[in-house]
Amino acid sequence: MKFCKKYQEYMQGQEGKKLPGLGFKKLKKILKRCRRRDSLHSQKALQAVDNPRTCPAHCSVCDGSFFPSLLEEMSAVLGCFNKQAQKLLELHLASGFQKYLMWFKGKLRGNHVALIQEGKDLVTYALINAIAIRKILKKYDKIHLSTQGQAFKSQVQRMHMEILQSPWLCELIAFHINVRETKANSGKGHALFEGCSLVVNDGKPSLSCELFDSIKLDIDLTCSICLDTVFDPVSLACGHIYCYMCACSAASVTIVDGLKAAEPKEKCPLCREARVFEGAVHLDELNILLSRSCPEYWAERLQTERVERVRQAKEHWESQCRAFMGVE
Repeated sequence: MKFCKKYQEYMQGQEGKKLPGLGFKKLKKILKRCRRRDSLHSQKALQAVDNPRTCPAHCSVCDGSFFPSLLEEMSAVLGCFNKQAQKLLELHLASGFQKYLMWFKGKLRGNHVALIQEGKDLVTYALINAIAIRKILKKYDKIHLSTQGQAFKSQVQRMHMEILQSPWLCELIAFHINVRETKANSGKGHALFEGCSLVVNDGKPSLSCELFDSIKLDIDLTCSICLDTVFDPVSLACGHIYCYMCACSAASVTIVDGLKAAEPKEKCPLCREARVFEGAVHLDELNILLSRSCPEYWAERLQTERVERVRQAKEHWESQCRAFMGVE
């Protein structure tokens, strides 16, 4: 079965959930119109073989509708995935009292098994849309004898709209491993999806996930600032993961003020991109996974962090008191 048909059947099965998707068939029709351009354009296409990095005539049929439509649909898919994943993980991590409040407000429905199934469905939704995006951009380049599709993919990554870079996908993977280990300890079967694990090579941990259609994710869990396993991890808007205190240091803010207080000019230490701290996401499921997997390291780091946090908090409130009293 061709992927286009497979994708359409999948999205039709999601109609009850009202999940946005790619207009895969519509985008292919745009590209088919491009094939029927006049002979002048066809001649330019043949000439462009010698220079495959240039789209023949910068096709107005495609460039005027293809990329804007794809970008809008990608934004809707990513926004829906992030929102649904965040809601699911909030339910999973909620305390007993919080769960009671959620139930009272009508936000909590179903049981733990339903929660796990929803996580699995969300991962499938993210992956099949990631594959659809790759295939339609590959089709674009094939028709245009160019690499503009790949250039667009790189642009999307810089815009933080690549669904495989979403911190909530990282959190769902950690959620899966946490649930799987809990199920294994209780003698029950695995949950969510297979092929995911926390891998440690030479003392350096990473999340490894082998998925269908040759997609493999390897998420490095070493903080590039302190060069140690991330502690109390946060993911910046660019997708890079750091210890929370290291991220605060890089953003030139205190832990009391938090990352949302960072100036827009502050940049990610790795990719040097600005405006990435305000939208940072705390990776709570990953934090739980690492604390379970590295208990000795976690206990030692927790003690060190506690001392430093108390020191920073003390300095912050002392400076606030001096400012309030007008003392230099």
